Amino acid sequence: QVEYIKVAQTLPEKLLKFFARYPPILRPAITQQDAEASSIARSVKAPLPNSHADNTLESKTQMPLAPSEHPNPFKFHKHPETGRWHDPVYSLRRQADLVKLARVNGVEDLLPYTTKGSGEGRRRREEQGLRVKGTGVGQRVKGKAWERTMKSRLEKRKQAMLGMPALVQEWKQHSDGWHHQDFEKALEHGVYLMRGKDDISGGNMDVSNGREVLPTNVKPLHYDLTLEPDFEKFSYEGKVVIDLDVKEDTKSISLNSLEIDIHSTTISEGGNEITSSPKITYNEDAQVTTISFDRSIPAGSRAQLIQTFTGQLNDKMAGFYRSSYKQNGTTKYLATTQMEPTDARRAFPCFDEPALKAQYTITLVANKHLTCLSNMDQVSETEVESKTGGDKKKAVTFRKTPLMSTYLLAFIVGELKCVETNDFRVPVRVFATPDKDIEHGRFSLELAAKTLDFYEKTFDSKFPLPKMDMVAVPDFSAGAMENWGLITYRVVDVLFDAKTSGASTKERIAEVVQHELAHQWFGNLVTMDFWEGLWLNEGFATWMSWYSCNKFYPEWKVWQSYVADTLQGALSLDSLRSSHPIEVPVKRADEINQIFDAISYSKGSCVLRMISKYLGEETFMEGIRRYLKKHAYGNTKTEDLWAALSDASGKPVEKIMNIWTKNIGYPVVTVNEDTGSNAIKVKQNRFLRTADVKPEEDKTLFPVFLGMRTKDGVNEELTLSDREQEFKIPDSDFFKLNADHSGIYRTLYSPERLEKLGQAAKQGLLTVEDRAGMIADAGALASSGYGKTSGILSLVKSFQSEPEFVVWSEILSRISSIRSAWVFQPEPARDALKSFQGSLVSSQAHSKGWAFTPDEDHIQAQFKALLFGSAGLSGDGQIIKAAQDMFAKFRSGDRSAIHPNIRGSVYAIVLRNGGQEEYDTILNEYQTASDADERNTALRSLGRVNSPDLIDRSLSLALSDHVKNQDVYLPLAGLRNEAPGIEALWKWMTSHWEEIEKKCPPGLTMLSNVVQMCTSGFTSEERLKEVQEWFKDRSTKGFDRALEQSCDTVRAKAKWLARDKDDVEGWLRKEGFLMDGGKS
Repeated sequence: QVEYIKVAQTLPEKLLKFFARYPPILRPAITQQDAEASSIARSVKAPLPNSHADNTLESKTQMPLAPSEHPNPFKFHKHPETGRWHDPVYSLRRQADLVKLARVNGVEDLLPYTTKGSGEGRRRREEQGLRVKGTGVGQRVKGKAWERTMKSRLEKRKQAMLGMPALVQEWKQHSDGWHHQDFEKALEHGVYLMRGKDDISGGNMDVSNGREVLPTNVKPLHYDLTLEPDFEKFSYEGKVVIDLDVKEDTKSISLNSLEIDIHSTTISEGGNEITSSPKITYNEDAQVTTISFDRSIPAGSRAQLIQTFTGQLNDKMAGFYRSSYKQNGTTKYLATTQMEPTDARRAFPCFDEPALKAQYTITLVANKHLTCLSNMDQVSETEVESKTGGDKKKAVTFRKTPLMSTYLLAFIVGELKCVETNDFRVPVRVFATPDKDIEHGRFSLELAAKTLDFYEKTFDSKFPLPKMDMVAVPDFSAGAMENWGLITYRVVDVLFDAKTSGASTKERIAEVVQHELAHQWFGNLVTMDFWEGLWLNEGFATWMSWYSCNKFYPEWKVWQSYVADTLQGALSLDSLRSSHPIEVPVKRADEINQIFDAISYSKGSCVLRMISKYLGEETFMEGIRRYLKKHAYGNTKTEDLWAALSDASGKPVEKIMNIWTKNIGYPVVTVNEDTGSNAIKVKQNRFLRTADVKPEEDKTLFPVFLGMRTKDGVNEELTLSDREQEFKIPDSDFFKLNADHSGIYRTLYSPERLEKLGQAAKQGLLTVEDRAGMIADAGALASSGYGKTSGILSLVKSFQSEPEFVVWSEILSRISSIRSAWVFQPEPARDALKSFQGSLVSSQAHSKGWAFTPDEDHIQAQFKALLFGSAGLSGDGQIIKAAQDMFAKFRSGDRSAIHPNIRGSVYAIVLRNGGQEEYDTILNEYQTASDADERNTALRSLGRVNSPDLIDRSLSLALSDHVKNQDVYLPLAGLRNEAPGIEALWKWMTSHWEEIEKKCPPGLTMLSNVVQMCTSGFTSEERLKEVQEWFKDRSTKGFDRALEQSCDTVRAKAKWLARDKDDVEGWLRKEGFLMDGGKS
């Protein structure tokens, strides 16, 4: 199998301009879908064969070729137009704008080198530690001899690409005597060397299975790690002792490290020192340190590696880092960790891969008044001399851990308060910094104790650690992290104050806490083998959090909101060509962060929900119990889960589910009725939001569980496994596919059937999930050309009397999608859509009201808040006046004047209808409120402004010291709702790119979020080209997937507008929202 990687992103900046586009030439090895998953693929120009009379790039004639028009790369032939011999791989190699290069079993990439065995280019290559071979000066060969030479060379390349044994091939070229004096010239003239395993920086990486992983010559057994943070210098001193099992005779040990200064290294074997001064080399790109020594350590022996080092308490929210908070006006710090996915190496030298499990004994050295925490409970505390100077300190040692992966390790040093409960079998504690009210951790604490007990019984597996700690961390890049026995959270996701936070916040905290606790078994006890199995962790934890939340709080009806939340999030992202399979191949560390997305979390959980429905919930849980029991403390692949479920159910789970996890996308299921025979014909095709599915992208046939609802109930036995099948229906008057929307697909009905389903909804024949899912499907299908947008507008209008919150949430979501696509249309059309939204919600909002009682129903509280905000932002005068009155009382000092459920809506309404005074009040609330939820609500609302001056203030705030790096996206999000904000976001991003990169390092997910927010709001092909042009000559390492998803989103909106602009205006005119002449 030939795979591809963006090696250009790891090369020096001056070379990036040569790697701007991706020529999809190797057609047998890559699908057109893969080739066109990137916008850069669509603009590629492939060069004609080289004339060999002139080797300058400028003289090369170029012609555009579609991917399907490229010749067979393994066939040497004459070009039909020029008559010259054509070597397609040679053309690929000579393509100056190459972005992706072949990576094969054992072959990492292709690297440029000079054609001479001497000179400046060779010296530069040698300085980088790369093998260099000179080809000498080539002579042009003509006729049969030239043909034989070309064929011979091509055959060697073919063998290397197909993974044959001869992995290191010298690609000698006939260079017509060119002697290149620098790296750029060497690249420009296309002379490359294919490298094998042994050529990669001294053999410190193993690229088998297409992954860059550590060599397997040694395996870690135990780490004894001691760390002492210095809060004055923002650094720490460390010592690690690693016990190793030697698997092969070896003279080198390779392990991961990043931004760590190694002071000393000692290797011993069987208690005897091998060396205390080994040769140490570092591969910065691979983040690998290789320790080499003369004496070989034999296989089967035990070795020990000891290193002392200094690390940085960085401000990147990665590795061992510092987090700040203010107490009585003074800035204070704690040291905390975030290791997932690959930042344990930033904290200490280690074998930083999930399959290399080991045990850990952690010792933290700190000032005596500070709290020290780690995964296990404390076993000793002694007084020691400080290595950083000053008074004596305490050394706190924790119990040895079970076998676990590096990314689950955690340790914290700082001033902390806690609340504790003994309601569970082992102690459960919640910690927070002194500036927080620790009693706000009580809800999470009690929920955690109950959830741990519930999970033990559900999984039939004891929680294996002696305690469970949960810590609110002031600076945190994600929502939470499931470190075994020491879960870390954003403050807003673990501390809850019922007086200042609403119902939606409470539900969010419950979901996050139960998600992280599910990981203690699914992810921590049993861990994925490598990062393409991330979905095994995140998909299950997401599903389990909803499952357990439904058990604990049945009145919340979370499976209803699941359809409008988790399912729609998955279907939205997966409708883009730039999506990825649930099991996405991951080759390098810098690719991992980008798959922490709605596919791994939401689609992964949807697949599990679907299979749980198919097998039955109890059978599904029995399979989970067997899986956990069999693989405890080990590593697994997806197939191991399917095997356990098959064993429990007797059904061929792997055969069915591999199709869902290993393929991108999902189908649209078209229903055609044959009324004469009480039968329906059901057909599946790939669904894309851009409505341009190509035949080669529509080859996957998914096993679609139809779940047919009729008046007799739900038939779960029907499965569409072919392209098209016929099914009998008991009654043509009423049927609906995908009952409760547990299946991952869209259903396309005829307009007549859709109208009947609308009537069935009013008659009570459809569940809440059915109604919300039906509206979601109709909206998505209309936006992608399967129907007219006027149809979804008519459908949602017919639901004006709908009584359920979740259905209204989906209705307003679909209207929001339309308004976002029409955001740059003339003002009358925009105002007409706004008026239509107001006509739907105003009467409902007035009927429900916006007063809340202390015992308000959880769902009704959210329903009132949704209607209030939607009506107010649609121009409802009565609600605008109510919001302004509440805000005036609030500004006068009455903090209870605005209920937490509608605080964000009130802020947004007064900002939309106010100015500087309102802005300053809300900004002050962000800067002074003690509660994290209050601060976040205020900061998020500051994006709801319209005036250019206030927009600029919000954008400036995002990069200021007033906003923590973790929150940089909050003031940006609201600006995407209006055209002036979208334009300002783009201008701000392009003007402040270096500052943004500094605040949001590319290796973390925040930069992806910022790029998407600043680019996805556009709605035209012209602006899409502008975005692509701006990024063309810049490295997109760390956010390339997010950027391409933004581009796909813009492309989809542009096509939607081109199809339905007149249709929507016609409907608005017919319904009286848009007058002739354009007025609304």
